[in-house]
Amino acid sequence: MAGGRAAALIHAQIVSEEPAVVRHRARALVDRWDSVRWRAEARLASVDLAPDLAQGIGTRRWFRGLGTFVGLSAFSLAFWPGFAPLEAAPATRVDDAVRDEFRSQMIMPLALGGDAGRQMGPTAAVTTLKAAPERPTLQLVATLVQGDTFGRMLQRAGVGATDAARVERLVTAAMPLDEIAAGTPVDVTLGRRAAAGQPRPLDTLSFRARFDLALEIGREGGVLSLERKPIRVDTTPLRIRGLAGESLYRSMRGAGAPPSAVQAYLRQIGERIDLEGGVQPTDTFDLIVSYRRAATGERKAGELLYAGIERNGKPRAQLMRWGSDGQFFEASGVGEQTSGLLQPVPGRITSSFGMRRHPILGYMRRHAGMDFKAAHGQPIVAVTDGYVASAGRAGGCGNAVRLNHAGALQTRYCHLSSMAVSAGQAVRRGQVIGYVGSTGLSTGPHLHYEMYRNGQAINPSSVSFVTRALLSGESLERFRGVLARLKTVEAGAALADLAPAPAAARAPEPTREIDRAGVRTPAI
Repeated sequence: MAGGRAAALIHAQIVSEEPAVVRHRARALVDRWDSVRWRAEARLASVDLAPDLAQGIGTRRWFRGLGTFVGLSAFSLAFWPGFAPLEAAPATRVDDAVRDEFRSQMIMPLALGGDAGRQMGPTAAVTTLKAAPERPTLQLVATLVQGDTFGRMLQRAGVGATDAARVERLVTAAMPLDEIAAGTPVDVTLGRRAAAGQPRPLDTLSFRARFDLALEIGREGGVLSLERKPIRVDTTPLRIRGLAGESLYRSMRGAGAPPSAVQAYLRQIGERIDLEGGVQPTDTFDLIVSYRRAATGERKAGELLYAGIERNGKPRAQLMRWGSDGQFFEASGVGEQTSGLLQPVPGRITSSFGMRRHPILGYMRRHAGMDFKAAHGQPIVAVTDGYVASAGRAGGCGNAVRLNHAGALQTRYCHLSSMAVSAGQAVRRGQVIGYVGSTGLSTGPHLHYEMYRNGQAINPSSVSFVTRALLSGESLERFRGVLARLKTVEAGAALADLAPAPAAARAPEPTREIDRAGVRTPAI
């Protein structure tokens, strides 16, 4: 103990107690400040300074929050520096020399003392012209826009009303005006006007009326007359063949196939062959598109006519467009297949097949079909081909149409406002058979759709239809003949330039009924 006290005494003599006291007081001040800060934070947290104005609208708390918002907004606006635009420093320094250079190049009326190319303004020696001289002729291009008439287009270009009416009659005698495509450019040449204030007379007018016909109107002896200029056109289809490579799309585009034809090709071939793994780089694609080339150099590609793909010289798929609806058929005469359940209306399903509580009767009952949300009067289509078994009132189903389909299937469409078919009528897939309503036991406009197999109700979503078009007899023979002739077209033959026919062998313009009757186009 004695030794310990001696050590403490010696340490107290060496280290002063004042720093320890300062540290103790500083720590006490920090603890006191933390206590005050925590109490202030807790008190401020309990005060609702910024209530949510989207809740409790109209209450005292909401009005207090509104007052806070208005006050803070007014405080911010009061100390806002201003709304005047800030002017940026000029990009270049403008001194007197630069300003004089700008003045020498500016455009300003001489009457206002403007400079023009370092020339001074007018003086007393300047004589004012009575009238500015007019150009003897004006050459311009007018464009026929969508929804406009040929005559209004000419008058906007400066052609007088009398000349515009004469041109319309001349062009109408050559072809219907509504066959002139929108966007067609018309070259117009106007002559010197007879007197001031009168429209300029039309000297010449020419335009491409059709791909195979150009029209030119000229004035001879003060009379406008029309000249038809038939253009030789070749309709040999364009055939493109090449290797599929790493990318079938890029290979076809690289070979010169039009984008629309490539898209149609991939869509048709993709329905028969897996394009991801079923096409090898060594396979050969073969497509034929309708194509027209004129002797004047214009070319126009049309729709896809034939789509094929070969492997080792043997065809894997051969499809040709056939019929008025443009459907593609295989070489065997089998057309496109349509699969999947066609929804009778485009609305969403509000009630599925199975047990549910009936919305009107109020008890659990099996729902023998599917309900589709639809507006009153919305068309309802047949899900597949069939015959109308009945069309009329059907108790709680209201106005209903029942269709018989292949495979002992039946479909029924209930609560219709009106029906578009009658019993015994044949219907096609997608044909309108009625319109949405709310007849029978219904709480509002919707479609109740049922399906039966052998008289037993089944879930409509469990059935898919597959429809294929088939050619037979004379139609199949004609189809195969056209396909054989189409495949004789040489690849790239249509890309050669078409030489204009000599005057003696030039193809005449197609004969019209008015020409057969001996009626000539009058010269006006």
